[in-house]
Formats: sequence, C-alpha cells, structure tokens
Amino acid sequence: MDFLKKLMQEAAPITYADFWVWFKKEERTFFKVIKEKGDIEKVFFEVLSPKLAQIKEGIFYLTGMADEETVELIFTPDGVVENVIFVEELVAAAPAIKGWKFTALKPALAIENVGIQMQAYEFNGDNLFFYALEDSNYPDEIDLRVIHNDFKQENEQIITNGTFIFLDNFLGELNLITTVDELMVIGKEAIEKELVPISKLKAYLNWRQKEFLEKYEGVRYQTAEDNHSGLTADLKDGSQLIAVLNTDLLKWENKASHPWIMVIDIKFEGAEKGMPSKETQTDLDKIEELLLTQLKDGDGYLNIGRQTSGNLREIYFACKDFRKPSKVVYETQLSYMERYELDFEIYKDKYWRTFDRYGIL
Repeated sequence: MDFLKKLMQEAAPITYADFWVWFKKEERTFFKVIKEKGDIEKVFFEVLSPKLAQIKEGIFYLTGMADEETVELIFTPDGVVENVIFVEELVAAAPAIKGWKFTALKPALAIENVGIQMQAYEFNGDNLFFYALEDSNYPDEIDLRVIHNDFKQENEQIITNGTFIFLDNFLGELNLITTVDELMVIGKEAIEKELVPISKLKAYLNWRQKEFLEKYEGVRYQTAEDNHSGLTADLKDGSQLIAVLNTDLLKWENKASHPWIMVIDIKFEGAEKGMPSKETQTDLDKIEELLLTQLKDGDGYLNIGRQTSGNLREIYFACKDFRKPSKVVYETQLSYMERYELDFEIYKDKYWRTFDRYGIL
C-alpha cells in the first residue's frame, strides 16, 4: 500500500500504450547494449524497471538474444498469481518491433534445454525425480514430492530454490502456477513411493489437468436462494468478531470447480470494539456491492462471505479463474486508496480448507 500511495503522489500510472510508445523511442539503445553485452544493468535494467513500476508493481523481466538479430524480452510476475493478467495484457498490447520478441511469462522448455546451476549444485533431468501423493478425501489435488540426489538438511534452502527454478523453466511459469497444488522438495530418506524421472512430470500434469477440466467444465453455482449464517464472538482483547457466511455454498460438493480463493482485506478506523462506524460501514457495503456487480456467481466468482474484527473487514470469494478478480480488485484498490488500506491475495485451495475454522460442515 505504501508503494501505491507513493506512486500516485510521484507519477500517475501509465497505460500499456504509454509504455510501448516510450519503449519504441528507446529500443535501439536497448537492443544495442544487449546484443553487444554492454552495461545492461545501467543502460537497460535501471531504465526499464521504474517505467514498468508506473504500470503496476510486480512486473519483472528476463532478457537475452533469441538469435543473432532478435532480443527476447520475457515479462514475468515472478510466480505472483495476482499479477499474471497484467503481464499478459502488457505483452498483448506490444507493437511489432523489428529485432524484438516479447513473451508473457516464462515459457516451458524441453528437458534437454534446462540445466540450472546454483553454487556447487546442478539441477537437470538426471538428478531430479518426483512422485505424487494421493488422498481420497481430496482426489483432485496435485500434491508432489520432488527429490534431488544431493538433498541434505544443511543444503535444504539451496536445493529447494534451485529445484523451483528448474521447474519454472521446465514446466513453464503459468503451468506451474495453475496445475500444482502442493509441492515439497525432500531427500532420499523421506521417500514414500516409487520415484519417477522428472522428465515425465509434464505428461503427468497434462493428464491430471485434462481430467480435472473434463470433470468440472461448465460447472456453475447460483447463490441467490442460499442461506447465510451469522457468527459472533467476543475476543480476549475485548473486541468483537462478526462473520456472515453462505452456509449452503460451503456445503457444496463441487468446490474444486472454483479452486482459487480470494481474500480481500480492508483496514479501517474502528468506532468501538474493532467494528466500523456507521459511515465506514456504508463505505464497506459500497465496496462489497461494487465487487459483486463485477464478479458474478454465474461467471464463476462466488461470494462466500465476510468477517469483521479488529478494524479489519475480510471479504471472501471462490473463483473459477484468477485473472478477472485480480483486475477488478486492483482497480477497486486504486479507487479507494486515499481512504482505506485495501489489499488482496489469491491462492489455490481446491477444497476451501481456508474456511474449515468456521466449522460449518
């Protein structure tokens, strides 16, 4: 939030079109320094980064020569789900510029073209293996264990980081974000199942994703007639907690069809016991109504409910996809940033275990 306020004060956010107009004016300088392997940090990176920040915080990039006459510039959210849509839109708006190739998200590479080295360790198709855990209570989850031959307790952080970088390049950034629910890097002593060469991971994930899409394609839910329950609690610090939840929705059998949970946090000044004043409550209701008019259940965006406690309103959605919610809430964030500190997070939770704490089932 501090970044957003500073951004608004120092420079108005620019559009994708504004960015590309600027880029076209500078691209020959950028092309030359990259091709000639000059001072890329100073001439390119230090100039490009602040310009991208004027579009949206969290847009990163990689660059290099795709061939002797073409620079490839890859824009990446660096694994942050909420920023995927902005990277994709930025590249979609890119003009054709001779000598340049623009790519949204790190692409998947053939196994033979992926070789990562971190410190003294290598990460490749020869020393990485995997297997999948299965749980009958959560049949649609993809829970992976990845094994590196050199994994030890003392090098756990290095091996884990290197493995994730390898998977990012091998699977492709978007594929890793969207298909894998849980992933842990372990050593040989923790192996529970037969190992599979990492080269077969793409095929495994493609098979699981195809099954998932076929199972839930077209599944939608209408909330208009649902029952809601109110929960209240007096907390130890003297404040109150009030939650309103769609209890019918939380009992739905097809939760996994809407696997992305979005939690929107709105901080406010409390009137008493951490609750909003009447004026603030009116504002909070307006924000929620604004979200509901754009994120409709029939389109795959289900409002699960809200919780208020400790000068914080949390609003919960389960979503079919993460792109539109990211855009809608970010625009709402900008609209209200002068009055409220509004943040949000989107993450994969196919069985909505986020809400188990309410004990609805």
